[in-house]
Amino acid sequence: MALAGVRVLELAGLAPGPFCGMILSDFGAKVIRVDRANTMYTTDTMARGKRSIALSLKSPEGIGVLKTLCKQSDVLIEPFRHGVMESLGLGPEVILKENPRLIYARLTGFGQSGKYAKSAGHDVNYVSISGLLSRLGKQQENPTFPLNLLADFAGGGYICALGIVMSLFERTQSGKGQVIDSSMVEGAAYLGSFVWKSQKLGLWSRPRGENLLDGGAPFYSTYMTADGKYMAVGAIESQFYKELLKGLDLDSSDLPNQMSFSDWPELKKRFTEKFLEKTQEEWCQVFDGTDACVTPVLTFDDVTMHEHNRERGSFFSNDEGDVSPRPAPLLSRTPAAPSSSRDPLVGEHTYEVLAEYGYDAKQISDLQSTGAISCNNPKARL
Repeated sequence: MALAGVRVLELAGLAPGPFCGMILSDFGAKVIRVDRANTMYTTDTMARGKRSIALSLKSPEGIGVLKTLCKQSDVLIEPFRHGVMESLGLGPEVILKENPRLIYARLTGFGQSGKYAKSAGHDVNYVSISGLLSRLGKQQENPTFPLNLLADFAGGGYICALGIVMSLFERTQSGKGQVIDSSMVEGAAYLGSFVWKSQKLGLWSRPRGENLLDGGAPFYSTYMTADGKYMAVGAIESQFYKELLKGLDLDSSDLPNQMSFSDWPELKKRFTEKFLEKTQEEWCQVFDGTDACVTPVLTFDDVTMHEHNRERGSFFSNDEGDVSPRPAPLLSRTPAAPSSSRDPLVGEHTYEVLAEYGYDAKQISDLQSTGAISCNNPKARL
């Protein structure tokens, strides 16, 4: 796999860090999640392919263990607010001195500097500060955030993983590691580069929810079908719009011009009435194989059964029957090979990992007796 041989330490945190670690794991990296000692609880639902070691960073011995692991690792992912790692004596100025090749990835909401660097926040806050939230939502309604996908996962976990891979590539030339300041605010804003750089084109000149790509256009929207399901329509170009009207059995001569903004509400009403005449499956029979840019809005229950997704193997199940999206993108020679095993228990691999990093049985036992580590061996309870 593409990242085979890369050793990653992921300090346990909320969604963005675990997603970043899962991406690296899916593509071959050996990812060790560093959990808190003396707890059995984890919120990590993206632990696929990872192992877990449980450390107490409140003890000098636990901090010493993490320093030892960092000396022999390629990447450290830390999700804490600015200053937390420094207060523990684990800041990059300390860790990189001991391992100059380490990629020290700092994944936070607001970044390592600025007014909000030490402030709490969540996806909705980061998207709001990025400027993008002001553009999302329907007309005359409050701005609407797209779940917690834009900042947490796209601008956070995925952008951070990209930074790690770029840093690993650069290290092959310089032999040196570096610090990654991955801000979810800036990651989300960067994802919105098209919106920023296309403003002079007039695409966003109307109020929120009344533009071409934000739900204002009747030919770029979603519609309910007769069975309470939905179809997605993206027929922007004239040739695609022509196919849309053909499928809906509408005559263009009876309709206003496609780009007549003032007539969009009436046109959307006509489309709404039309889509309610057939079920989702019936509309699929009408539009599949055409260039009308009309597709079904699939639910999680339906997505794995859709013919296109089945043919590509876009989703897979683990050993417990849980369905997940296949890692993307698809590499021709070194594709991802996501683990199908269950997620690790907190501290399940503490002994195993420490032994790999050079600790002998007595050292591990001593660390456990001081509370610096905890071991959770599920086989011992059978």
